[in-house]
Amino acid sequence: MSALQLLIAYDGSPDAQSALRTAATMFPGASAVVLYARQALEGFAAHLEGHPALEELAGLDAATLDVSERIADEGAQLARGLGFDAEPRVSSTMSTASEAIVDTAEEVDADLIMVGSRGRRGFKATLLGSTSASVLHHATRPTLVIPSDSVASARRAGRTEMTHHSV
Repeated sequence: MSALQLLIAYDGSPDAQSALRTAATMFPGASAVVLYARQALEGFAAHLEGHPALEELAGLDAATLDVSERIADEGAQLARGLGFDAEPRVSSTMSTASEAIVDTAEEVDADLIMVGSRGRRGFKATLLGSTSASVLHHATRPTLVIPSDSVASARRAGRTEMTHHSV
């Protein structure tokens, strides 16, 4: 039987690192593609065709690609240190991060998509969007959302506070 193939969305944040550690305890020895989904600057620059600023943006985009590759590499190194057979991948796309995650899961034939949760609620969640919620709604593969320890603790504290106020 072949190892479970995971697609782990990873952005280098403490929440993503926490989710990766949790995943390692749940799926020891699995194979993983650690994906950093970056937004290319081409969409932003489309209206600048022929403008001298376009050259500056091209340099900036190359620099952000370097940083993106470093984040994916760091995530894969962390995953390998936790027992995964992991490889880094960067998706550089005009689409949203959630679309890149769903598309990459198809490309790598992932058995499971794993994403962390930042715990944004209310206006921030509406304004910034929720990558994990979008992946859940659009994925064609099983998807697991893992809240970081800090997000889970804050949610527990919020429920406890709500229970005490309603009594």
